[in-house]
Amino acid sequence: MDNASEAAGPNLSVVIPVFNEEENLAALQERLGRVLDGAGYDWEIIYVDDGSRDRSWEILCSFNQQDHRVRLVRFNRNYGQHMAVFAGMERSKGQVVVTLDADLQNPPEDIPKLVDKIDEGYDVVGGWREHRQDSWLRTLPSAIVNRLTSRVTGVDLKDYGCMLRAYRRQVVEAMNACEEASSFIPALANSFANSVAEIPVGHAQRGGGQSKYGLYRLLKLHFDLMTGFSVLPIQFVSFMGLIIALVGVGFGAFLFVRRLVVGPELEGVFTLFAILFTFVGLQIFCVGLIGEYVGRIYREVRKRPRYLVREMRG
Repeated sequence: MDNASEAAGPNLSVVIPVFNEEENLAALQERLGRVLDGAGYDWEIIYVDDGSRDRSWEILCSFNQQDHRVRLVRFNRNYGQHMAVFAGMERSKGQVVVTLDADLQNPPEDIPKLVDKIDEGYDVVGGWREHRQDSWLRTLPSAIVNRLTSRVTGVDLKDYGCMLRAYRRQVVEAMNACEEASSFIPALANSFANSVAEIPVGHAQRGGGQSKYGLYRLLKLHFDLMTGFSVLPIQFVSFMGLIIALVGVGFGAFLFVRRLVVGPELEGVFTLFAILFTFVGLQIFCVGLIGEYVGRIYREVRKRPRYLVREMRG
């Protein structure tokens, strides 16, 4: 990393969102300190407490008391992982910013690998969980979303869901300038980066606590991703509407000719009902998709703050 800016601040910032992770924080801090000091970085760690209801904040305060390089941000309630990362990035000072989950599934020991890749000239370096320790209920939807995200953003990556990522300061500043009510940080960063790389990183089973990403949060994140970075879904719906209209016209012509040739008949009524219900279901889906875009516009025009900070230390 470039050491010319050390007088103005650290050359490495590690941003960690925290939500009810009291069981993992002590081990995380010990491993982080050992890795960052061992690599010789001038570093800071920014923990963002995303409305934890356990002893996470008390433990984080003890870290701040022991080491002035540990800085803390505390939300007044839970706003979500990506809002917590935004809060940490806005207060970071490092020339390289690394994001990391607090659950220890991604090892802190891989941070130097990301920084070394940044030093090769890349703007963004993402981690790829090559041997992911999750059930297929998590990995299969994740694989589908990764493919869709690659198509939407135009940047082909294997793992958009890995939080262990490194960003150059210019990219962080560009993301901080965005005022979107919700956003998917890896995709947003790629839209500003000139060069993006991806390297394999370790992945372990969660040591303590429970995953904060249930089915609802995953679906919400995926909808935000699809509607926040592309109009491709709307274009797809328009294309499908044209195809269905042509099929409907053709099917209507077929039924008219059949009636002239065969005469009135009732055997095809249930088939018509099945086709009708299929089209009605597709229409409802399309209306919901358009509603998602309208909802995003509604959230943006209100210009409400993305989060409220209750307390900061360091």
